[in-house]
Amino acid sequence: MSENTSRPGSRPAQGAGDEPPPFRYGARMAGEIEARWQSRWEADGTFHAPNPAGSLAGGFDRMAGCPKFMIMDMFPYPSGAGLHVGHPLGYIATDVYARYLRMTGHNVLHPFGYDAFGLPAEQYAIDTGQHPAVTTERNIAAMRRQLRQLGLGHDQRRELATTDPGYYRWTQWIFLQIFNSWYDDRAGRARPVAVLVAEFASGEREPVGEANPDGLPWDELSPAQRRQVVDGYRLAYIGTELVNWCPGLGTVLANEEVTADGRSDIGNYPVYRRPMRQWMLRISAYAQRLIDDLDRVDWPESIKIMQRNWIGASDGAVVDFPVAPHEGRAQAPGAPGPGAAARVSVFTTRPDTLPGATYLVLAPEHPMVDQLVADRWPEGTPPAWRYPQGAPAGAGPAEAVGAYRAIAARLSDRQRTQEEPGKTGVFTGSYVINPMTGERIPAFVADYVLLGYGTGAIMAVPAHDDRDLVFARAFGLPVRAVLAPPAGWLASHGLPPGAPATRWPAAFTGEGGYLDLGVPGLPRAATLRDGTEAAAGWLASRGFGRAARSYRLRDWLFSRQRYWGEPFPIVYDSTGLPVALPDSELPVTLPEMSDFRPRPQADETSEPEPPLARAVDWANPVLDLGEGRRRYRRELNTMPQWAGSCWYYLRYLDPANTARFTGEEDERYWLVPPGAAPGDGGVDLYVGGVEHAVLHLLYARFWHKVLYDLGHVSTREPFQRLVNQGYIKADAYLDARGMYVPAGDVSAAPGGGFSYRGAPVTARAGKMGKSKKNAISPDDVYTAYGADTLRLYEMAMGPLDTDRPWRTDDIVGVHRFLQRLWRTVIDEQTGAPRVTDGPLDETAIRRLHATIKAVRRDIGAMRFNTAIARLMELGTHAAKVAAAGPGVPRALAEPLVLMTAPFAPHIAEELWAALGHPRTLAYEPFPEFDAALAAEQQVTLPVQIDGKTRFRVQVPAAAQRDEIAAAVTAHPEYARWTQGAVVARLVIVPGRIANVVTGAPAARP
Repeated sequence: MSENTSRPGSRPAQGAGDEPPPFRYGARMAGEIEARWQSRWEADGTFHAPNPAGSLAGGFDRMAGCPKFMIMDMFPYPSGAGLHVGHPLGYIATDVYARYLRMTGHNVLHPFGYDAFGLPAEQYAIDTGQHPAVTTERNIAAMRRQLRQLGLGHDQRRELATTDPGYYRWTQWIFLQIFNSWYDDRAGRARPVAVLVAEFASGEREPVGEANPDGLPWDELSPAQRRQVVDGYRLAYIGTELVNWCPGLGTVLANEEVTADGRSDIGNYPVYRRPMRQWMLRISAYAQRLIDDLDRVDWPESIKIMQRNWIGASDGAVVDFPVAPHEGRAQAPGAPGPGAAARVSVFTTRPDTLPGATYLVLAPEHPMVDQLVADRWPEGTPPAWRYPQGAPAGAGPAEAVGAYRAIAARLSDRQRTQEEPGKTGVFTGSYVINPMTGERIPAFVADYVLLGYGTGAIMAVPAHDDRDLVFARAFGLPVRAVLAPPAGWLASHGLPPGAPATRWPAAFTGEGGYLDLGVPGLPRAATLRDGTEAAAGWLASRGFGRAARSYRLRDWLFSRQRYWGEPFPIVYDSTGLPVALPDSELPVTLPEMSDFRPRPQADETSEPEPPLARAVDWANPVLDLGEGRRRYRRELNTMPQWAGSCWYYLRYLDPANTARFTGEEDERYWLVPPGAAPGDGGVDLYVGGVEHAVLHLLYARFWHKVLYDLGHVSTREPFQRLVNQGYIKADAYLDARGMYVPAGDVSAAPGGGFSYRGAPVTARAGKMGKSKKNAISPDDVYTAYGADTLRLYEMAMGPLDTDRPWRTDDIVGVHRFLQRLWRTVIDEQTGAPRVTDGPLDETAIRRLHATIKAVRRDIGAMRFNTAIARLMELGTHAAKVAAAGPGVPRALAEPLVLMTAPFAPHIAEELWAALGHPRTLAYEPFPEFDAALAAEQQVTLPVQIDGKTRFRVQVPAAAQRDEIAAAVTAHPEYARWTQGAVVARLVIVPGRIANVVTGAPAARP
């Protein structure tokens, strides 16, 4: 096999007939040592981090005055497949760092838990015929065992799972905080709904909204109308949202569960885009704060960019297009729109191009489409506008638009927005008024416009937008220029200067001079910025729009038609409006069900039937919510998997608290650094994969900001520092059918390449995983080498934040380092320590202090691979010292063991005990260095030019050729003595001399 082969190697072989010494460190001994210390740590509560208050405050006095540090891994999902060696990479890294911090005097909180709700667990339970609670607990137990064997120093008292009713009771409580809040734009934060109601009642705020179309004052609204008005402001609300409805599965799917061709990833059923009433969270209200507060956190810049792009802030203007009467005439440019006329609002980043808008396009799902569809086609409507390829012959606008919308509903957003030679659409039969030109322009429905972008409608300026130009050419629509392209652009398209836009083969999307289009009151701008600002001001002054900022971020669809999720703490009364349950009714637990499959539905027009609807008694409770005992109807959807992972870091702080989601004093202690400005802080270090860069982190930030606004937490942001670990990659193998074969059964072919069961296979590098059949279980490595070897190998493979290939052969190298360390300290024949109390020579002292300095620096910067490299160098030197005399000096052995402890804690604990220390080394002080002794020694090297010494350079004693060459060529005398000569080569003997050989005699200065 090649060195990239993705299967664990066997134990290091002994020579034929050799009998290993009885106390040699190998896989068997490693397993015994590791099991013993894991049990001791657990029994002694070694990694229990005391709180300042509450049930976990025991032992806090001994940590008084110590700096605190909270370190976390991203919530894992407990898969039935168990772990492979790629999963623990981040877990080992955080454990190394946490152990180092404990040894440098910190009170370290390092918790762990399981994100156990969600579709994968439910689907696995359906496939196996078991209840998801059973399979989930079994998977957690298996994962817990594998992680325990790694020796991870978690505070096990704080372990949690999102499926525990004691946990999701508080998930439901936080949802109610969101439900009972609204975003006050005036204050720039969330506030309780009770404040909003008081403002309505006092007249301080007008009760505007869709539920009050007539603009009635608060005291003239009925109780039900008042509730509807308030519900329209809540941060958690029921809205009609475009969703991926899969009738074959009987559920709504997330975008990532839909294939590129518009079918379900599970089952390959057709998926339809259609509006449905769903629970939504108003994350869009926080869009600007989510952008601005990225400047407050220490995150990788690439992650910040991904979040900013996802939120997608765009500056421009909202333009209102009045709907024209069917038989009306052109309106005078700039005249006020009819007061009672309906308007279609469009967001555009280029309001300066509004004079060139020659038609309007609405997304098929836009709520105004039905209002715009005319009773009959206007006279002269071209046949191509009537969707002849999809509507029956002679169809009117309603039938044609309906046929088009039905086809569009079968397409995914990806299919609708991909570049194609042509565009499809259908005329609504209505026109709108371009407010700048006064012209009637047709309103179309087309699938290349998405409801989720801007307002779900666009003004089409075909002269300056490529998609709009394609559509205009397909439907014979006017093309009017607003900007004059430079002569070079026209020439590059084979056009003469001044060629009209109707002749352009492509849209001009660059910056050009503005044409004089005769819009009354609109100055002719000189720059894009001036043009945009002038157009926005013109629109605002005439009541046709305003300057605005739009966001790509849409509100969070928060409903799932599944069983295995958190139930909503919501019921509905006789009005059909939602009612929040009181805290005394929490948690709302899932009913016991044997049949929790979503029921497939007949077609795309059917409504989902959530599994919880079949628990009839549970779904229709009789409750006393302040108005006597009445029957209510429960919310039958469940929350998405994201819910539990939005706040788990807060529950880690005080997991046994039954009165509050987390203790106030504990929250301030762990999340607020001493001396921090108000609002600053968060989890000190959060480590996880880049795949969670957007959704998980964005949702958690949103929930945290709501809690911050309401005074429940002390910091604006949940995670102060973020580090993304890379992936461990491994070869996977494809057979002739293109199917993956088990990588562990692949062998090297005699003539090169690889084979599986005698047939050739093709190697393909990529992520390790079950689906590619190249996963390696950590259990195999534990058996072959021990957990310390796996920990050390994964940290030594390369920088934490980069991807790295799994190379089985390299494991032997780190295992040999641990064996060398063991026999340096322990006599393999007797098991007794072989240390002396003798002094270190100067070389060993300087090497030790230089290593301590480097290891402290590298672990502190999470450069674990370079720290290990320095430890290996010191370990080799210690072995030589031990081999040359009766043993290794204690002054060298003990700091070497302590520095190894964060990486390989089990062997380090065993050696520390053998050195005569009865207590764990987990809290022993990490070795300190003497700056003078750690300083690199300098040597002076003569530099010869063609054999004659001309100058000297000072370099570190350990400098290698590249470093010496850089010092030589940078010296000012080098240029002086090589002026006019051709340097043939530079000969360097490290530590002795450098000689510059020229091709011609160097000119004398």
